[in-house]
Amino acid sequence: MNQRFRITRSMQENPVERSISLEECKDYFASQPDFSYSRELIIQGTESTMSIEGDFFMWKYADVEIPFRHYMGDVYVAISNEAVVPKMIEIATDLQADVVDG
Repeated sequence: MNQRFRITRSMQENPVERSISLEECKDYFASQPDFSYSRELIIQGTESTMSIEGDFFMWKYADVEIPFRHYMGDVYVAISNEAVVPKMIEIATDLQADVVDG
C-alpha cells in the first residue's frame, strides 16, 4: 500500500493564502515540464477499469504517470515511486507549503 502525503498551507501560522487554489495549481503545473492536467484519473486493473473525477496533475516519470490531485485547497500524492519524494518537496517549496502525512 502506498503512503499518501498532502501539500498544504494549513500548518502555517500566517500564510499569504491559506489554501492552494485550483487556478494557482493550473498556473504552476502548466509551467512545469512533464505535467499535464486531467479532470479524470483512469485506473486500469487486470479485470476492470475505474475512473475517478477530480482535478489531477499527471506527472510523466519514466514510463508511468503519477497523479497529484488538487482537492479542497490542498494537493495530494501517493508515494508509489521513490522519485515522487523529491518532486513532492520541490512542488511544496515552490507553492510555499508544507508536506504532511495524510
